[in-house]
Amino acid sequence: MPDPVVVEELTKTYPGGVQAVRGISFSVRPGEVFGLLGPNGAGKTTTIGVLTTLVRPSGGRALVGGHDVVADPLAARGSIGVVFQDSVLDNEFSGLANLRLHARLWRVPDADARIASLLAAVGLTERASDSVRTYSGGMRRRLEIARALMARPSVLFLDEPALGLDPIVRQELWQTIGALRAQEEVTVLLSTHYLEEAQSVCDRVAIVDRGEIIALDDPAGLIAAVGHQMLDLSVDDDATEVLAALRELGEPIRSGSTVSVASSESSEALTERVGALALSRLGVETMTVRPTTLNDVFLILTARRVAGHDAVAVGVGS
Repeated sequence: MPDPVVVEELTKTYPGGVQAVRGISFSVRPGEVFGLLGPNGAGKTTTIGVLTTLVRPSGGRALVGGHDVVADPLAARGSIGVVFQDSVLDNEFSGLANLRLHARLWRVPDADARIASLLAAVGLTERASDSVRTYSGGMRRRLEIARALMARPSVLFLDEPALGLDPIVRQELWQTIGALRAQEEVTVLLSTHYLEEAQSVCDRVAIVDRGEIIALDDPAGLIAAVGHQMLDLSVDDDATEVLAALRELGEPIRSGSTVSVASSESSEALTERVGALALSRLGVETMTVRPTTLNDVFLILTARRVAGHDAVAVGVGS
C-alpha cells in the first residue's frame, strides 16, 4: 500500500519574502499517527495548509491519498478530514445538528448510525442535543474530530488540536485521538507545540524549526540519539564555570536558572561523574536526574543549530 502522505522538497514563501517552509521532505505510513512538532511559527500550520489544499506551495511536491494537491486538489480533498486551529462549528446548532449537516454535505450513507457511532467514540452522546455554545473547549474539539471523520477519510489532519486547552483536557484529547486511530483505521497527521504530550500518541515525529525538519524518527529513537537521561542543575546568574565543567559530560543547555545536559549513562554512573566535578563549589544548589523528553530533544537540537553544529538526528526524510 502506498504512503497516504508524501512530501518532497516542499517550500512556501509568502509575499514579503517570508519563508515559512524551506524544502522539507517526509512521508506518512498507512495507519500511523505522525506528528509535526515544534514551536509556534515553525511552519507546521503552513505545511498542513498545503496538504489540505488551502495553501499553494511555492515549490516541491505533495501527494495526499495518491493525489497531487496542486494538480488535483478536489481528489485530494476527497480523501481527507481536517480539524483546524480555530473552531468552525456552528454555535447556534446542537452537536447533533452540526454532525447531521456535515453528513448531508458529504452525502454520508446510513448517516444516523454513523453519527451515533462517532458521538459515542468521542464521549458526547449525552450532550448531543445541547447547543454547541454550551460546550467546553475540550468538548468542541472532540465534536470537530467526530465531524472530520464523518465521511471516513483515509487521512485525518489535526492542526494544533490541543491549543488553548488545560492540561487535564489536553490529556483526555490525546487519549481520544489514540483510540479513534485504531477504531477508524485512519492515518493521522497532527501538528502541535506540546511536544511531551505528543510523545505518547505519535508513532513517528518530525521536529520542525524555522521551516525545516531538524529531526525525524520515532520518539524513542529521537531520545536515544541525544541521551535517555537529563541532568538538571540549578545555577546562579553567572553559570560560565558550570557550563564549562559540564562539557565533560555533554553539550549543556541553559533555560533560566537551570542548566541541563543529556547523557546515555545510567543514573548511578551519571551521579558519580557529577560528584567528581565538585559542582557545589561553583554555586550549584540542587541536582536532578530525570528521563529525557521530546521537549529536551528539541531544545538540544535547536541549541546545536544556533551554535553552528549539525542538528540532524536519525531518520530525517524517512
